[in-house]
Amino acid sequence: MKHTIRQIFHSGKFVVGFSIFMAILLIVIIYPLIITERPLAIIGQGTFFPPGIYVSVYDSIGSTPYTIMLENAAANRIASKLSDEDRIAMQEWLVAYGIPKNDIDITDTKKLLEQWENSYDPSVKVAGMTYAKRRYYQRVDAAVEGILSTEGATIAAKNPETGALEEKDVVKQTDYVNVSEVPSVRVLPLGTDNFGRDVLTELIAAARVSLKIGFVAGAIATLIGLVLGLLAGYVGGLVDDIIMFITNLFTIIPTFVLLILISFSIGQDQRGAFTIAVVIGLTAWFWTARAVRAQVISLRNRDHVNLSKLSGHSIAYIIINDILPYIASYVVMALILQISGAILIEAGLSILGLGPRTTEEPTLGLMMQWAMLYQAPLQGRWWAYFPVVLTIALIAFSMNLMNTGLDQVFNPTLRD
Repeated sequence: MKHTIRQIFHSGKFVVGFSIFMAILLIVIIYPLIITERPLAIIGQGTFFPPGIYVSVYDSIGSTPYTIMLENAAANRIASKLSDEDRIAMQEWLVAYGIPKNDIDITDTKKLLEQWENSYDPSVKVAGMTYAKRRYYQRVDAAVEGILSTEGATIAAKNPETGALEEKDVVKQTDYVNVSEVPSVRVLPLGTDNFGRDVLTELIAAARVSLKIGFVAGAIATLIGLVLGLLAGYVGGLVDDIIMFITNLFTIIPTFVLLILISFSIGQDQRGAFTIAVVIGLTAWFWTARAVRAQVISLRNRDHVNLSKLSGHSIAYIIINDILPYIASYVVMALILQISGAILIEAGLSILGLGPRTTEEPTLGLMMQWAMLYQAPLQGRWWAYFPVVLTIALIAFSMNLMNTGLDQVFNPTLRD
């Protein structure tokens, strides 16, 4: 056993795959112990907050201000409100309005804004302008208002007696606050999804549930395939004919179509993660059974098996003690592939809306479905779907590397 384990961990592919998979597993186990909030808790009123550190504006006003003179502060402030795309759009409107293009310099912010302020009128209908374009120009106009001002922002409060606004403080453009002194700060490394939920917390929980589905489905499929393959391969005769008839039947029927029909017939309310795992396991065993049967047929007439028969040992004893140890490595490889396949199958079902119910725990497939349903790719909200795709790819890649590494160790024809 020690020699076998040493051989396995001498395989570079297995070590790389095992390391990636264990890293994912550790993150999935440790993260919920640190961040204990519910993965589907809605923390933001809005959709698709971009990744970043979010600081309470209200609390930052009350924090101690520090005066810092940054040379590029004004340029950064202008760039954040007036992008290159906005400058080109403003030029297009001004040209359509009647100003010669040669008189418009989009690199001269002051001159461009003066031309815009003197010419732009939201009520003017320029020929060929769509409603969406008009709304875009209105948003640009609102964003650039007072963009070149060097004055600070006035904080005012209503006088309870007179009802008039009275100046309480002025926030200068050179005022900065230390984030560590602001009491309310939230770090969102992957932003929020379409429901305003923390994508990272949701992703960790989804990976955990998907791995559970993979392990349960893989264990069921491998166990069924192993038992039927052992019986068909060793007993033979009528038992082999019956098992192979059922196996061939499952082979002919498209598995994914069968899963769609079964999942649809179960209904949304009854489709929990465990139910989906069982359904996947019950429909994915047949190729394991065929492969195990072929292995057993090649072993059942070996000398040690014939000796065990002559000794009067039972069929169960011979299968467990004289055949199973010789195909154990293959069974492990089959289990790894079954787990990986089950995770991918769940993702496919969930994207079609036939995965586990959405009210309890997320899965990687459900996160993909939500991202597609609310058009995250079209809106450029990469954080809502790319980390999910990357997680699925890493899990499948690591397990296939482990399988390839084991195959190289136990298959003499593939050894270096």
